[in-house]
Amino acid sequence: MLVAAALVLGGCASSPETDHSSRYTISQDRAPAGHFDASGLTDAKPVYEAPRRAGNKSPYNVWGKQYQVLASNDGYVARGTASWYGEKFHGHKTSNGETFDMYEMSAAHKSLRIPGYARVTNLDNGRSVVVRVNDRGPFHGDRLIDLSYAAAKKLGYQARGTARVEVAAITVHPNGSMFLAGQPFVPGAAASSVESSVAATGQMVGDNQALYVQLGSFSRRDPAEKLLGRVRAVLENPVRVRAIDTESGRFHRVQVGPFLNEDSARRTQNLLEARGFLQSILLTDSN
Repeated sequence: MLVAAALVLGGCASSPETDHSSRYTISQDRAPAGHFDASGLTDAKPVYEAPRRAGNKSPYNVWGKQYQVLASNDGYVARGTASWYGEKFHGHKTSNGETFDMYEMSAAHKSLRIPGYARVTNLDNGRSVVVRVNDRGPFHGDRLIDLSYAAAKKLGYQARGTARVEVAAITVHPNGSMFLAGQPFVPGAAASSVESSVAATGQMVGDNQALYVQLGSFSRRDPAEKLLGRVRAVLENPVRVRAIDTESGRFHRVQVGPFLNEDSARRTQNLLEARGFLQSILLTDSN
């Protein structure tokens, strides 16, 4: 969950290790009282927003661990565990200074630039929502994203607390054109056969797509090549530097793979973490 980090990254505190728990009126997070009907909720509406500094300090530290904010959200896709946050944080400031509303379609993420947008798909039931990412977190274990209570209920996992999800970034250009994980996107359009397969099975299919563990993305090739060398020194898997052109410029992605399934990718990701590579993400990318 967010706990200490939200104020820090919003510029309202001086130390990530400061305990801000006293600023909350309740000690444990919880769902709102009574029945909340999420059936009529609509997705967040992606719009172009000029880059901001608020909430995007990089690197940043929380509880002694360092995190990097992506230079660009273009092409981001990852799978992992989603949790949710609700009444404890309702009405308090998010990392970029906005006010958290647990009834809105919003989310917290450790590395996506904020504010941003993402489509989150529950891989267990195929439901999808579009959320506005305006906060940092979650910093518990290996959780990938924290959704607002409303978004979690819309996805059908609020009672369990967590769900297995895919997070795909939505980027909007100044002319209004949208891209989902680097591919042209029209909100509300039916999912493609590839997207439907991911929602139904949690596995990516397609002749030109595969699973990779990504360890970094750099605007210059030199640091990418250095990281590539470090990985090859401790791992026998194929490793590559993939250059990708985005609206923000060219980036060089250091990736291990491809993998045939998520289990094998996760095993390699855990091995890399044990060997000191702590900032990896699992994503789908072109072969």
